[in-house]
Amino acid sequence: MAYYETVFIARQDISANQVEDLTKVFNEAINENGGKIINTENWGLRTLAYRIKKNRKGHYVMSHIDAPAKAIHEMERQMRINEDVLRYLTMKVDAFEDEPSLMLKSHSNAYQANDDDTDEMDNSMNHGVDGLDSQDIEIQNNYDIENIEGVEK
Repeated sequence: MAYYETVFIARQDISANQVEDLTKVFNEAINENGGKIINTENWGLRTLAYRIKKNRKGHYVMSHIDAPAKAIHEMERQMRINEDVLRYLTMKVDAFEDEPSLMLKSHSNAYQANDDDTDEMDNSMNHGVDGLDSQDIEIQNNYDIENIEGVEK
């Protein structure tokens, strides 16, 4: 049997559970025709480079498959029939990589970066704005009010 890598993009308006159900349907088509799924990665909802069938975003799913060609043809036939699938691409590969894909790594790095940004924002709130504590800001506000022309005290 040959090794294949398949990526499909599902419409943005379906839920994550529906994407998982789609993945199961395509995996069953592979298993029924003598193949097996090695690995499946859900890359989540991502912005498309250009609009596809009036969609700006899509759910990306990648699968590593060890199957005969007829199993791949059946899976692709089901992808063509299903209106929730915007695009799909299947490539024959020599071997699978042992580590997660670059897309999955960048997806997890984005979450780590967001956590770091949140920590920095919490720290800046504890230490005041631009290194000023609340007392310095209060003094500055009082000074500004006193120096405004035409304002009576």
